[in-house]
Formats: sequence, structure tokens, C-alpha cells
Amino acid sequence: MDTMRERFAATASRLLDDDPRLAVVLAEIGKDGFTDAARAHPDRVINVGIREQLLVGVGGGLALTGMRPILHTFASFLVERPFEQVKLDFGHQGVGGVLVSAAGSYDWPAGGHTHMAPGDVALLDTLDGWTVHVPGHPDEAETLLRDAAAAGDDSVYVRLSAHSNSAPRDIVPGRFLTVREGRGGVVIAVGPMLDSVLTAVEGLDVTVLYTTTVRPFDERTLRATAGAGAGAGTAVDVVLVEPYLAGTSTAAVNDALADRPHRVLGLGIPRRELRRYGTIDEHLAGQGLDPASLRERVSGFLR
Repeated sequence: MDTMRERFAATASRLLDDDPRLAVVLAEIGKDGFTDAARAHPDRVINVGIREQLLVGVGGGLALTGMRPILHTFASFLVERPFEQVKLDFGHQGVGGVLVSAAGSYDWPAGGHTHMAPGDVALLDTLDGWTVHVPGHPDEAETLLRDAAAAGDDSVYVRLSAHSNSAPRDIVPGRFLTVREGRGGVVIAVGPMLDSVLTAVEGLDVTVLYTTTVRPFDERTLRATAGAGAGAGTAVDVVLVEPYLAGTSTAAVNDALADRPHRVLGLGIPRRELRRYGTIDEHLAGQGLDPASLRERVSGFLR
């Protein structure tokens, strides 16, 4: 199976062939995946070098001319380092583009904390109007990328990761997918956390919702799920499992259920320095996001 990044490069290259409005902007990272595309479209595959602020500035400039830019580098270099440019060159200018990140929260632990970005989604959440996709499989990444490229002038963030579920799901961008139903609470699994969640809740009487789009948050499906088989005054427990900063979407759950009693447990990466190396699986265990840890935390929280 190819990786999300490999699927991104292949898909974006085909999209460049089909849509003359698209342009890909790189900051050295990922350039090898676009060698053929750069040869075919030298004016629409732009490598600015190791200049992340310029990467975003060029993308914003292309958007001002009517182009649909696709920007790509590691999440820490795409969202965190040039955040002022994202805020001003896209948001303040009122233009849109597609930001496609790699390396997730800790995909390359040997790179150290400079290459880790567990706070990227929370940071983008301070800006207005961004759609945020978190695919859990390369097939889903392709679906979401194609949707983002065709999304008019909207601002879209697609968060790619080496962490992947074993199989894709039949996703609809912007909607939660009900994977299994139960009566003892609702567990929301975001992107690549689905496999671990399903293993963790095996035998538990819970509903599992799967989402690859966290902004906008699918309040409608959550409300319908929380109200299924229960009266309006019945309390509902919701566990949110995200592959980035813990609690990033807790406020969205609270807003969706503001008119009914509920409890929310936000699981993810704690707000502390990531100073350890190792593998993705070791990081998951260290953050309490492996199946065994999730089962203990979920079952301990649910009524």
C-alpha cells in the first residue's frame, strides 16, 4: 500500500493535468514526488526552497490572481512557522487555497520537536472559515484532496500522516460515519485513530462515529446519534479521540450538545513537550493512545 504522501503527489499531479487553475507550491520537502509534474507544468509546480513563509506568501499571491494553490510541507513548517502569513495572506486577503501537510504529530520522531506539530489543528482553529480534513487511509486522502481542490475558493487544510488505518471507509467529506452502534456512550474516532478505537471498545456497548473532517464539525450527526433511543433530558457521554492535541474539538462537542446534559472526555496528545524518540507505535503508547490505554481510559469514563 502506498502512503498518504505518495498518494497526494500522484493525485495532485493528475489534478494539474486536468485543471489549469491549480498550482502546487513546495518548500523543497516533497519535491521528488513532483518531478514529472514539474517537467509537464513548469509554470505551475513552484519550489521556493527552504522558505516556509515565502511558501505561504506565494500561495496567497497565486490565489489573488485567481489560481487555486496547493501548498505542501511538514505540518510544523506549513502551519506553525508561517502562521502569520496563513492568517494574513489567505484569511485577511479573503482568498483560499489548499494546505496539505505531512509528518502529523510525530511521524518522524528522529527529527525532534521542530518536526512535530500536535498543535496544528488547534492553531488553525483560531482562524475563521477553514475546513480541516484528517484522513485515516491513503484512499481517503485522495478523496479529500480531490474535494479540496474543487472547493471553489475555500480554505482547506488536509493533514496527512504515516499513521494509517488498515482499510479505507466509505467517507463523505464533512460528515461523520457510523461504524457501529451501542447504547452506553458515543466514541468519536478521528482519522488514523479508528483502528485503535475499534480494538479498544471491542465488547463495550458504545456507538463509534468516524470522521475525517473535523471542521466544520458535523453537529447534526452527533446530535442525532446522542438522541437515538433516549429522551431529550437523558445525559450522554462522548469520548473524542484525536491524533493531535487533546481536547482540540471538545468545544465543538459541547456546542453541539449545549441543550442537553452531557459529559465529554477529550483524548489526544497532552499539552507537554515531546522530547522522546522512537516509533509511531511507541509514541501512541506513550501518549495513552494505543488500544490497551484507550480501553482503560474509555471504560473508566463511561457510565
